[in-house]
Amino acid sequence: MGLYKMGNVIILGSQWGDEGKGKIVDLFSARFDIVARYQGGHNAGHTVVVGNQKFVLKLIPSGILHAGKKAVIGNGLVIDPAALLAEIDAMESAGVEVRGNLFISNRAHVLFPVHRMMEKLSASIGTTSRGIGPCYEDKMGRRGIRIADLLDPVVFRAQYDSVMEEKVAIAKALGIYEELDLRRIRDEYETFAERIRPMVRDTARLLNQAIRDGKTVLFEGAQGTMLDIDHGTYPFVTSSSASAGGACTGTGVAPTRISGVIGVSKAYITRVGGGPFPTEALDATGEMIRKRGNEFGAVTGRPRRCGWFDVPLLRYTAAINGFDSLVITKLDVLDELESIPVCTGYRLGTREIAEMPPTVAEIQKLEPVYERVPGWNTATFGISSYDDLPGKAKDYVAFLESRMGVEVGCISTGPERNQTIVRPGSRFEKLVA
Repeated sequence: MGLYKMGNVIILGSQWGDEGKGKIVDLFSARFDIVARYQGGHNAGHTVVVGNQKFVLKLIPSGILHAGKKAVIGNGLVIDPAALLAEIDAMESAGVEVRGNLFISNRAHVLFPVHRMMEKLSASIGTTSRGIGPCYEDKMGRRGIRIADLLDPVVFRAQYDSVMEEKVAIAKALGIYEELDLRRIRDEYETFAERIRPMVRDTARLLNQAIRDGKTVLFEGAQGTMLDIDHGTYPFVTSSSASAGGACTGTGVAPTRISGVIGVSKAYITRVGGGPFPTEALDATGEMIRKRGNEFGAVTGRPRRCGWFDVPLLRYTAAINGFDSLVITKLDVLDELESIPVCTGYRLGTREIAEMPPTVAEIQKLEPVYERVPGWNTATFGISSYDDLPGKAKDYVAFLESRMGVEVGCISTGPERNQTIVRPGSRFEKLVA
């Protein structure tokens, strides 16, 4: 399959998450046979608006909203069965056909209530307190319990009793223990196992066979590249690989099967929780962006920190992921601004630099170098044709492209499917549209 032809595409966040990936995946998953989620847990919420219905998907891939499309939860995720089953029930109550279309990896790891208890040790970095990090710690420590183990009652009971005994001892020693009815939880998880059993598969085999049969796969990332465990603002990161490489390790599909990578970015930038944020706007304009953009976490409800577009950050994430094209979302949030600051470089002490430093200590010392771009001062909300955008809005997009070195192939001007612009002739159009 030649470059930029329809194939297997990764869509992921290019900032600190919350970029609008759910809408983009939902919108273009109709062009694919399978949508596969490859990392994270129910700490990441993708919001999709379809008509008068609003869906917040935490574990289930956004493609499930299209009738007949297959959705895969890959081996790279950590799964709280209670959260997953609640999400399935909510989807089916809303008329979405989940069972028969959703497949869960038998190699994904299982999250337990004890993991939420252990997360009290990570509160300082702004986690969602859903136990995601401690579950990944168990995975990397080779003491995790996988879905395949959960489905084997004998294996599960032996592993569960051993792991819980260790967790309780650690929690008591650290003074964070909460009284848990471990036997009741074990029984409850055995019930969960029977409910999810019909959906469990060797999803690596399923995906690879589908690709061999000529099917196409859209890989859906959660969070954003700057939260990647290896490449993000460590230690203020998530516990999984949120960059393009995670799509391969998190599903078992080889890099040679990937046709293209698409990044999603807001027309500005946001961050939730702790960690450095060089272009944060701690003023009335930042608050205006938060209100106009409804910048509150889909899962936690926490207000997001808001700031200006960061070109060096995007150049960094573009290099790590190999973006073929970029989606710009929430352009309409900037409609009322007379001029828009864009960070095009940094000062670190007496030096001007154009790259993202590796340490939090250095990033916290950065002073953004801004260029101001004229605003368009007119509504772009709901526009679906590039020709209909105000000239200065096009100039803003062109400015970002010229500084980043990546095309902007798609622009979102609102939450609904039809409030989207696909630029004719773009690499984006050739990959997914």
